[in-house]
Amino acid sequence: MPTNVIMPQMGESIFEGTVTKWLKKLGDTVLRDEPLFEISTDKVDAEIPAPASGVLQEIKAAEGATVQVNTVVGTISADGEASVKSAPAKAAEAAPAKPAAASKPQPPAPAKPAPAAREGPPLEQEQREEQKEDQADDDHLRSSPLVRKIARDHNVSLSQVSGTGLGGRITKQDIMAIVESHEAATSPQAATAAQPAKPPAAQPSAAIPGDLVPMSQMRKIIAQRMIESRRTSAHVHCMFQVDLSRIVQLRNKNKSSFEKRHGARLTFMPFFVRAAIIGLQQFPIVNASVEGESIRYHRNINVGVAVALDWGLIVPVLKNAGDLNFLGLQRGIADLGERSRSKKLKPEDVEGSTFTITNPGQFGAVFGLPIINQPNAAIMGVGGITKTPLVVTDADGNDSIAVRSVVNLTLGYDHRIIDGAIADQFMAFVKKTLENWSEDVG
Repeated sequence: MPTNVIMPQMGESIFEGTVTKWLKKLGDTVLRDEPLFEISTDKVDAEIPAPASGVLQEIKAAEGATVQVNTVVGTISADGEASVKSAPAKAAEAAPAKPAAASKPQPPAPAKPAPAAREGPPLEQEQREEQKEDQADDDHLRSSPLVRKIARDHNVSLSQVSGTGLGGRITKQDIMAIVESHEAATSPQAATAAQPAKPPAAQPSAAIPGDLVPMSQMRKIIAQRMIESRRTSAHVHCMFQVDLSRIVQLRNKNKSSFEKRHGARLTFMPFFVRAAIIGLQQFPIVNASVEGESIRYHRNINVGVAVALDWGLIVPVLKNAGDLNFLGLQRGIADLGERSRSKKLKPEDVEGSTFTITNPGQFGAVFGLPIINQPNAAIMGVGGITKTPLVVTDADGNDSIAVRSVVNLTLGYDHRIIDGAIADQFMAFVKKTLENWSEDVG
């Protein structure tokens, strides 16, 4: 008997996934636990191993298809067991097409359409009864916890939303389309809709040359989360210049012996993470988050470390970072980065952050103004380390100009709960910790 290849459930709140790439072709020989295909979910991108050895006999979900968890996406037969079946021609055949967002909410289609001819109550009566059942079980049968939370936050009834997922499930894209249509209808610009429309501007005679490429699933998720964060948090940024000369000298002196002793490279990131942790312990509001009209003060410090990938950006989380020493931070950061690039992260690896650090400086940026990683209240950006002439004051108060290794650190923070004075005090504390570094690096 062929072995079914199943779309796995990558976390409790994950109900669907997108097949982004098949790593094997029809007719290819596969080995058990060998990477077979790649998926993308709201939480993580991952490689899925083959459940058995044999020949890839059938591909039921094409690349780009979004399917519900536990759906059969392919089959593997024992060698020579059966002929190979053709793959679906395109993703649209494997997943229902998603309608364009309407200008106003549309009533949901009946979940169970009746046959054309049958005995029983009139069709209209049956549809009304089924609609009532759907609405009664709305929260549990047709949506995920994330969708229900968005609906509650924006006072949207899920009975108003037509689900485009399998079985009529309401996806995150469905609820966001309704939320955006509501916001557009109540915006000041909507008031001009009643006025006579101006003639449309003349269109260019020919389209601008170029290729139109669909967004990847990861890019769609990044786009949604960035917009949601801007809408949610009152973003403010501050920037501090830090003299990193002491740490640069310390690293140059110890990086060779550090790698020999511990088998790990000594990078600058654990210095920044450690300084931020010490600052968060002094200013716990920066490690907090907003929950409705309350503030959640987190007991643990879970640091999200942004990792730039060739296909997007992901933020794995260093859990209980406040309990780790310098070596533990270095190893933890390196492990998360490596598993991000090899698509070996698990859903729990990207959940539960309380503070985030991103490092645009690795690409040469002087500084960045990062968007807050929800539901965090703050994110610290690390600029590039450059040699800069600074005015230096000695112990006797004499000033001189010296070449120093300098980095610009920025803090993006949510002004709803973090005041400017607190943000500046936090960053001043981080600056002082880095400029007067005294901890042993192991």
